[in-house]
Amino acid sequence: MARGKPQFWLKYNNNAEVLWLPVNPETINATSTYGYEDVSVSNLGEYTILGNNRQKEFTVSSFFPRDYNGSYCQYSKLKDPWEIVKTIERWQKSGRPVRFIVTNTPINIAVTIRSFEYEERGGEPGDVYYTLQLKEYTFIPNAKKSDPNAKKTNISAPKVTTYPARPSTRSTPTSYTVKSGDSLFKIAAKVYGNGDRWRDIYAKNKSVIGANPNALKPGQKLVIPK
Repeated sequence: MARGKPQFWLKYNNNAEVLWLPVNPETINATSTYGYEDVSVSNLGEYTILGNNRQKEFTVSSFFPRDYNGSYCQYSKLKDPWEIVKTIERWQKSGRPVRFIVTNTPINIAVTIRSFEYEERGGEPGDVYYTLQLKEYTFIPNAKKSDPNAKKTNISAPKVTTYPARPSTRSTPTSYTVKSGDSLFKIAAKVYGNGDRWRDIYAKNKSVIGANPNALKPGQKLVIPK
C-alpha cells in the first residue's frame, strides 16, 4: 500500500460498524509512561511509537462538516454530523471497546471512549466540532463470559500519576493567507494544533477581519502571533 495521506478510523463490534473521520486532526495528543507526545499527521515521518506495557491515552480534536470541501474533507459522501454524534455516543454508552486506527502509522489499537465533547459554533451552521479522549483497552487473556470477576476488573481505569508535558517542536508561521472554507478555528488548528486559540488570531487581526470574527474573506493575510 502506497504511503499517502493518513486516514483516521473508528471500528466497532468487530468492524460491523465503521467511521472514517471526515477531517483529519492536525495532531494527536498522546500520553504514555513517558509523558505527552504530539504526533504529527501532516508529516508521516514524525509520528511516535509509544512505550509498551502501559495503557496509552489519545486526544483527538477536529470537526464533522455539514458540506463537502475538497481542501480538507477526506471524502465527498459525508454523513450528517449529528448522526455521527449519535453513533459515537451509542458506542460510548455500550461500554465496549472500539478500534482506533491511523493508517500509515503504528496506531491500530483497541480503546474505550472516555470522553466525547462536541458543539456547534456560530457562523458555521451544521458543522459539529468535537474532542475525543480515548484510552487503550487491554483484553483479559483466557477470560470467560461466565466469569464474574472478568466483568468486575476495571482494566482501563485512569491512573492517578501524571507526567510532565514534553515541549512542543511545532514551528508556528508568522502569517497566514485565508483560503475558501477557512474559519479562525480551522486556522488556529493548523498553525497551533489547538483550534481554541482562534481568539489570539482574531485579537491580532481585528482591524483586518472586522467586528465579526466569522466574516473571513479568501485572500486576507493574517498575522499569526506566537
